[in-house]
Amino acid sequence: MAAEFPSTADGLLAVLRRLRAPDGCPWDRAQTRHTLTAHLAGECAELIDAIDREDAPGICDEAGDVLMNLLLQICIAEEKGEFTLADVWKSEISKMVRRHAHIFGEESAATPEEVTALWEKIKAKERAGKPKGESILDDVPHYLSALTRAEKLQKKAAKTGFDWSCERDILAKIKEETGELEEAMISGQENDVDEELGDLLFSVVNLIRFRKRQDAEALLRAANLKFESRFRFVEKELKAAGESLESANLDRMEALWQAAKKEE
Repeated sequence: MAAEFPSTADGLLAVLRRLRAPDGCPWDRAQTRHTLTAHLAGECAELIDAIDREDAPGICDEAGDVLMNLLLQICIAEEKGEFTLADVWKSEISKMVRRHAHIFGEESAATPEEVTALWEKIKAKERAGKPKGESILDDVPHYLSALTRAEKLQKKAAKTGFDWSCERDILAKIKEETGELEEAMISGQENDVDEELGDLLFSVVNLIRFRKRQDAEALLRAANLKFESRFRFVEKELKAAGESLESANLDRMEALWQAAKKEE
């Protein structure tokens, strides 16, 4: 049955149109562009997880799920008479050519930093003809994770000059926030503790952003994987010794944790 559909974006779109038909799948027919957003977020998370683990078969599978979700959005747009897959291709190709003026135009950019600056200059021209919102922060999506949104909010503000001058100043701010957190914990005011924890996280994101290396999400994902690897080592060693997590004391688990670090 699958052979009747070509292995292309059009082939998958044809499958989705069939599923959305009056005599198609009840679940697919019930979906709206809004109900699909949670599924898209989940599929993207699974794709990123596969990428982090260098799981090529998993990347292939999850990339397909993401594409399926995107094409289902296009299928819904077609039904509403809004746009088609061809419109999406045309728009994106035009945008990529326009924003890479150092490749397809007369601009020059020899480093990634120069490319980023040129990209922002071109985007600013594109926004010039659009109605302005009340704040430059208006176009930072609310659907982003809190870490990513914090980084994007900071980047937007930094473009106006509202930014730190050096990493050392941000580190001093982190120490200041840590001190305020400690004071809040001593006071026993739990709401203040929560607020200071949030401020501390925001300050750490500022340092990550300012360094212009990996983003906060990528660094935390790496830390998560490291924690998972070390904890699995602790579990494995305890099991090999005939012990359980519940029976092992903290000193025993800490010793195994340090052993896991040495093996990395």
